[in-house]
Amino acid sequence: MPAIFFGHGSPMNALEDNRYTAAWASLGARVAQLQPKAILSVSAHWYTRGIGVTAMAAPKTIHDFGGFPQELFDVRYPAPGDPQLAAQVRDLLAPLTVAMDQSWGLDHGTWSVLVKAFPKADVPVIQLSIDATQPAQFHFDLGRKLTVLREQGVLIIGSGDVVHNLRLMNRHRDAPAHAWAERFNDHIRNSLLSGDMQALVDYADQGQDAQLSVPTPEHYLPLLYIAGARQDDEAISIAVDGIDIGAISMLTAVVGAA
Repeated sequence: MPAIFFGHGSPMNALEDNRYTAAWASLGARVAQLQPKAILSVSAHWYTRGIGVTAMAAPKTIHDFGGFPQELFDVRYPAPGDPQLAAQVRDLLAPLTVAMDQSWGLDHGTWSVLVKAFPKADVPVIQLSIDATQPAQFHFDLGRKLTVLREQGVLIIGSGDVVHNLRLMNRHRDAPAHAWAERFNDHIRNSLLSGDMQALVDYADQGQDAQLSVPTPEHYLPLLYIAGARQDDEAISIAVDGIDIGAISMLTAVVGAA
């Protein structure tokens, strides 16, 4: 299976049709031909102390946002869970402690892209939380440990945004990107395409551009799981890219063939 990082942007993408959602749908259709047996998602919106994995048979759809139209709150993504895969993930990450979670579900970082990429919701989905207490290298290394799942037919996805600064966003959809956002997004895209995974881990070396683009790390870190899940000789392609509302990167990157 490939591994995919989705720049998910606004949860309204779950309802809208635009060039980003069209790219997700096209990508999902190609991956579906490979018949993934399950999806493991690392979402920016499950940011915890310690590590958890959803272990329920029927995860609920979580609407973890406010101020959006009722139509968005009505969206359900009824994909089954996979407790057996959750247990395998726990074992793969040993000796780290991984809690078998029964309370979370699928948050909008996961379902807002999967509703476009896999609209039938017929592939089991589990989520792995992001341990907020750990540095960037730790998350990359976890991705390395998860690589074996790809060989077993599991699609690994990360969902976040390379650039995510809500404080400096412009609510007009056609707003030009901030220069610092473009520079940082270009740096990350070029690092992906050149296979420079260490540059992704060391993103903070980009100084003020990184500080403005990644004011808090939860939306960036899912990318490191996908980078870690890459084998050394695998190419990375960009399915779609762009800066939305001035300060949100919509870059979606694919490791391996899809």
